[in-house]
Amino acid sequence: PTSPSLFNEAKIDLVIDSQIGDIRDQDALHESMIRFSPDILIHMAAQPLVRYSYEAPIETYEVNVIGTAKVLEVARSCPNLKSIVNITTDKCYENDERSEGYKEDEPMGGYDPYSSSKGCAELVTSAYRRSFMREQGVGLASVRAGNVIGGGDWADDRLIPDILRSFEKNKPVIIRNPKATRPWQHVLEPLSGYLILAEKLYKNQKEYAEGWNFGPNEQDVKPVDWILDRMIAKWPNTSWQLDQNSNPHEAGFLKLNIAKAESRLDWKPVWGLSYTLEKIVDWHQAWLDKEDMQAVCFAEIKEYMIDMNK
Repeated sequence: PTSPSLFNEAKIDLVIDSQIGDIRDQDALHESMIRFSPDILIHMAAQPLVRYSYEAPIETYEVNVIGTAKVLEVARSCPNLKSIVNITTDKCYENDERSEGYKEDEPMGGYDPYSSSKGCAELVTSAYRRSFMREQGVGLASVRAGNVIGGGDWADDRLIPDILRSFEKNKPVIIRNPKATRPWQHVLEPLSGYLILAEKLYKNQKEYAEGWNFGPNEQDVKPVDWILDRMIAKWPNTSWQLDQNSNPHEAGFLKLNIAKAESRLDWKPVWGLSYTLEKIVDWHQAWLDKEDMQAVCFAEIKEYMIDMNK
C-alpha cells in the first residue's frame, strides 16, 4: 500500500475483518477464502499502474493474470459462492484512439504491459466462466471502469495525486500529456455499479455473467488540461508545466460506451466531473486539517447514495 493510504487514514480495519496477503500465494489464498467462505467475491487485487508496468512487466503479469487465475481457481472450492465480480480496466480494450466509446464485446488488447495484462485477465475470466463457473452455478462477471478519481489516492504517476502533492509543496505540477483525454469518474460511481451487478449476479447467475462498462457521461470525457485548470482555480497560487523528458507511450484518447449498464442494470453516473473535483479538494483539505477521515468517507458515501436515489 501507499504511505499514507486510505485504508489507514480512514481506519478501515475498525469496520471490516481484514487479512492482507499476496494473491500469488495460492495456498495462503485458499486457506483464507475457504475459512471466510464468501457468498459474493469482488476481485480488485492488482498491480494498477501503467508506468510501473514498464519497469516491472513480469510482476505486472504475475499479479494481474496469474493472480486472477489463482483467485478464480480457489473460488471454485468455495461452497457458498454465487457471485464473482472481477475488476479489470477500460484499458483492456485494443485502443485505436477513436472517438466512439468501446462496447463490451469489442476485442481485448493493450499497448503497454499493464493494459495487456488486464486484457489477458479478461480472457482468463471468460475461460473460467465458460469452463467451470456456469456448471457450478456461479455468476462470474468482469467490469471495466474509466479513470477513477477521488479523495484518498496517493499512488505514483496518477494525475490527481500528482496535482495534490505539487499543490502541497507549492510547486508547479509536471504534466506529461496535457491533451490526453480520459473518461474521468468519481470512485463511488463504478463502485455503485459493481454492487448492483454483484447483487443481480447473486440472484441470477446466468443473465448477468458477462463483461460490463461503468464510465462517466459523455460530457465528462475531458483532457488533462481541463482538469488542471479547474483544480488550479480551487487552489490559489498554483500552476503546471510540461514535462520535457521522454516518457513511455500512453494512450491519447479513451472512452467507454455505458449503454448496456444503463439499460440492463438501471445504473447511471450521478456526479459530474466538476462536482467530483470539488469533492476531491474538500476531502484532501479535510485530511490536511486532520479531521476524522472515516467520518468524512461515510458522509461522502451517504451523500452519494442520496443523490443516486433521486
